[in-house]
Amino acid sequence: MPEREIPVDLAALAAWMTARGLGRGPIGGAQLLAGGTQNILLRFERDGTFYVLRRPPLHLRAHSNETMRREMRMLAALAGTDVPHPRLIAACPDETVLGAAFYLMTPVAGFNATTGLPALHAGDPALRRRMGLSLVEGIARLGAVDHHAAGLGDFGRPEGYLERQVARWRGQLDSYGEYPGWAGPAALPGVARIADWLDRHRPPLFTPGIIHGDYHLANVMFEHGGPELAAIVDWELTTIGDPLIDLGWLIATWPDEAGTAVAGLGVTPWTGFPAATDLVTHYRSLSARDLSHVDWYAVLACYKLGIILEGTNARAGAGKAPKATGDLLHAAAVALFERAAGWIS
Repeated sequence: MPEREIPVDLAALAAWMTARGLGRGPIGGAQLLAGGTQNILLRFERDGTFYVLRRPPLHLRAHSNETMRREMRMLAALAGTDVPHPRLIAACPDETVLGAAFYLMTPVAGFNATTGLPALHAGDPALRRRMGLSLVEGIARLGAVDHHAAGLGDFGRPEGYLERQVARWRGQLDSYGEYPGWAGPAALPGVARIADWLDRHRPPLFTPGIIHGDYHLANVMFEHGGPELAAIVDWELTTIGDPLIDLGWLIATWPDEAGTAVAGLGVTPWTGFPAATDLVTHYRSLSARDLSHVDWYAVLACYKLGIILEGTNARAGAGKAPKATGDLLHAAAVALFERAAGWIS
C-alpha cells in the first residue's frame, strides 16, 4: 500500500518504536486490515518482526482515546491467563505521537468465521460443533479471571451494574429523538414491553467479573488448523460487571437452526454448529455461575444491541449515515426485538 494512503505517520511510529527497543530501520509491508468498523488496524513489519497497530479512527469520537487506553490495560492484564487474546507488545497512551492513543500487538494466526471457513472447517460438521463450544469456553475462562488479582479492581463499577442497564439504554434510545427524520421507538416492536419485562425479572445477585461486552462470532478468531479459539478480539466495550452478559450476547446473536443470522453474524455452512441451548449447557459444565436467569441476559442483549443498531438508522434519517446502512441495521434491530419478544412470551 502506498505510504500516502496509510492513515498513520510511519516515521513518527518508527521513532517511537526505536526509543523502546522495538527494532531499527524503516517500517515495511504496511497494510490496513479489515475487522472492526470504528478503529484502524495496521499490520506491518520491522526488523523481521510483524506487528499489528490498533488506534481509533481519524475522526475521533468523544471517548475514543479513553476506550483505546482501556483496551491496552485489559490486554496487559490478561497476559499469563488462559484467555485467548492478542498479545500486547507495547502501548502508547500518549495522544501526541500519532494524534491518538494506540498500541501494538502480535498478529493473530487465525480466521474470522463470518467471512468464510477454510476447507478444513467447511468440510467437517464435527469440527464446526467444536468451534461453537470453544466460543463458550472463551467467555467461561474470561469470567473466571480474578480481576482484582489482575489489577483491574478499579476498572468498572459492578455495584448496581444490572440495575443500571435498562435505564441506560432506554436513555440512549430516547436520545435519538434529536435526529430529524427518525421514525421513533414505535418502529421497534415491543420495545417498551421488553424493557418492562427486564426490570421485573432482573436477577437479584451476581458475582462480578470481566466482561468482553460484544461477544459474538465476528469478534473471535479461530485457529487455522483446528476448531479452537486463536483469540478474542475487539475489546472496546470491556468492563467489570456480570460476565453472564457475554453469554447472553452470544445467545442473542446466535443463528437459528436454519442458520438465519442477525446483523450479518452468520457462518456458512451452519450445519454442525451447536444450538443455543447446547451453548448454555456447555457453559454450565464449565462455571459455577447461576444460570437460572439466562433468558434474562439474552433478552437484555437483544434490547441493548437493537438500540445500538437503531442509532445508525436514526443518524441515517438525518443524513449523517448512509441510508442503505441505516435500513440494514434497522432491519437487524427489528429482528432482535422480535427475537426477544418471542422469548418473553
